[in-house]
Amino acid sequence: MARSTQRLAGYLFVLPALIYMLFFVGYPIFDNFRLSLYDVNVMNVSQGTQPFVGMDNYKELFGEGILGTALINTLIYTVACIVLQFVIGLAFAMFFAKPFRMAQRLRGIVMISWLLPATITAMMFKFMFSTNGGIINELLTKFHIPGSPVEWLVTPVPAMFALVLANTWIGIPFNMILLTTGLTTIPKDIYESASIDGAGAFQRFFRITLPLLKPAILSLLVLGFIYTFKVFELVLIMTHGGPVNATQMMSTYAYKLSFDEFNFSLGAATSNVMFLVLFVVGFLYLRLVHKEEVSGS
Repeated sequence: MARSTQRLAGYLFVLPALIYMLFFVGYPIFDNFRLSLYDVNVMNVSQGTQPFVGMDNYKELFGEGILGTALINTLIYTVACIVLQFVIGLAFAMFFAKPFRMAQRLRGIVMISWLLPATITAMMFKFMFSTNGGIINELLTKFHIPGSPVEWLVTPVPAMFALVLANTWIGIPFNMILLTTGLTTIPKDIYESASIDGAGAFQRFFRITLPLLKPAILSLLVLGFIYTFKVFELVLIMTHGGPVNATQMMSTYAYKLSFDEFNFSLGAATSNVMFLVLFVVGFLYLRLVHKEEVSGS
């Protein structure tokens, strides 16, 4: 009887969060999928009924080719950002893991880039990479770098490079904090024993640090993929998906279809494709974590 009462109490405590998730997460996802099966645009959005078109919106998206370009751009952008953020974040984490006088103050300064709103960061980098008067081109011209000034935000490859650099600057502190937390869980005795046995710095890093950081690294990479894949403000402000869709991402393309071209059904279908990619990544992550737990037990 007592166990049943405790279970009922647990369900009652969870119920408000469940209702919140169903109303603010579950219903929008379901309604967005429903919207993608109809032809809803600026001409008929105020009408009572819209024609049912089934999978025609998805066929149109994949047929025109821009969705594929946006998906490839998003994957390239995501992978490049994750690699740079992880490598630099790990270097910072190992640096600040060492005890020295200014460690906490310097770590707080590094956190500023993560605490700033994404819109502020996007505007700042847009001014930095502007063709005329931008600090990047001013430095390149001052040091007589060949090819300067560069039209960063209106040329395909430099525009993607600028976006990756901006997002890397944002994400380094997040990687640093999580990896620093993982480093604090590694016992110092292991490093001392390895040093006594003659292990060098590289051997300790690759045979002790990285293997013991594996759970933290796995979580970090998956979270980083999700956060980076759904980038929106940075791209919208810096390049607006240009030039000629060279930096068009899944999120900005869905926004363009819905609120620039007012084709709400195509925008919903694009969002669903994006959701499906993130759902697959999250599902694989949960399977991998479950496998690790089973093998560990």
